Amino acid sequence: MTEARDTVMDRIGRYLAGRLQEPSSGAQPFTHANVEALRAALRPGDVLLVEGATKVATAIKYLTQSTWSHAAVYIGGALGETTADGEPLNLVEVNLGEGCVASPLSKYECFNTRICRAHGLSPQDRERVVAFMISRLGLRYDMRNVFDLLRYFFPTPPVPVRWRRRMISVGSGDPTRAICSSLIAQAFQSVRYPILPMITPEFRRDQAARRQRSEILHIRHHSLYAPRDFDLSPYFEIVKPTIVAGFEYRRLKWSDVPSELAGDPAA
Repeated sequence: MTEARDTVMDRIGRYLAGRLQEPSSGAQPFTHANVEALRAALRPGDVLLVEGATKVATAIKYLTQSTWSHAAVYIGGALGETTADGEPLNLVEVNLGEGCVASPLSKYECFNTRICRAHGLSPQDRERVVAFMISRLGLRYDMRNVFDLLRYFFPTPPVPVRWRRRMISVGSGDPTRAICSSLIAQAFQSVRYPILPMITPEFRRDQAARRQRSEILHIRHHSLYAPRDFDLSPYFEIVKPTIVAGFEYRRLKWSDVPSELAGDPAA
């Protein structure tokens, strides 16, 4: 009886996940990502943020009040596998309905993206972050908890701002269930690299009775992290491929046609 119930719940979960992965109406990228420029700028261990265009992405962007709905980690050639077309699988990410998978960089060619790089991360710890992500390949969502999925069908739920982030973390607690930013947060926590630690003031009285202030870094629970936290973190730098490639504004060619007439065949 239990197995039959689990099978039904799994089927319902897969159906809901499929619906949530459908494109959201009106979503368009500002620019198309230059895959070659991205590949040249990325380093193993970098976090690639993505502005998704699905129904679940719309809900995540609303709940986190952010442009970014998804995150992946660039692993370079560490996995050593390719697609059927021979393109390297150099991203590790967690997708709804799929779990933790490896993907090619070209997957996000038509999306707005941003590179976030952990500043000063040692080569050894960078390798450990990559190894952590690779070791989680195959991690699955718990598709039986349909209530986790149903809340994403309400992209603008009438809840206070302070509760919205927790709506993402609420779940079954199943260790085989993962969210993209949560798994990445665990990877950096495994090498004790900060993302957005909670800073609590602590006062103590020394022998001279002088009050001193110290800051204690508390690691937030990984389930509370969202993609935008890597963008907001004071410890991650933003890397823009166009600038890395050697941008020179004086080489740009500008049209003298007024902007309101640009694109008008009669102009």
